[in-house]
Amino acid sequence: MNMTTQPPLHIEAITGVILAGGRGSRMGGVDKGLQSFNGVPLALHTLMRLSPQVGQVMINANRNLAAYESFGAPVWPDGTGMGDYAGPLAGFVTALERCETPYLLAVPCDTPLFPADLASRLAEALAREQADFAVAAALEEDGQLRAQPVFCLMGVQVLESLRRFTQAGGRKIDAWTAQHRTVSVPFDRPGDDARAFFNANTLAELHQLESLQP
Repeated sequence: MNMTTQPPLHIEAITGVILAGGRGSRMGGVDKGLQSFNGVPLALHTLMRLSPQVGQVMINANRNLAAYESFGAPVWPDGTGMGDYAGPLAGFVTALERCETPYLLAVPCDTPLFPADLASRLAEALAREQADFAVAAALEEDGQLRAQPVFCLMGVQVLESLRRFTQAGGRKIDAWTAQHRTVSVPFDRPGDDARAFFNANTLAELHQLESLQP
């Protein structure tokens, strides 16, 4: 579907989903979204950072649902048919099925310093390029820009494509988005925080991220 047929891309047209449905295997099996970041659960910190950028927010989680519900946003576990903890694309399916706006912005729960202008910059690029997806790209330590496919803005019309992809066994976000018109959005402007897309896979990395806070 050509994006010119979509409603205007403004904040109220975007629902954010916080992906907190993983196993947390590299954190020893703990529920990553409930780990403390400067005294606040990671998923709640993410919710507070994302909420001003979008019209609505939901959380995708697969355990401790009452704890996530206490944050005040709707919580949806992965649906059936993809197996337990089927990865972020399972969260994408769940969120797209529940999304009541024309666009969905996915963010992980373990990258607490993500940009405060993430949604606006992805939305501008998506509209400008009439794309199906806008994916953030960040400068890494070697100076190369690399895609951060979990930080992805999409039109809800991609749901059927995603269902086909996952039913065929697909699990990688970038392999799915590569089938569509996708715009890469670099976060390398002067003033952009080089740490914005650091993610915490272990508790040690989480404590390191805490120490980076101003």
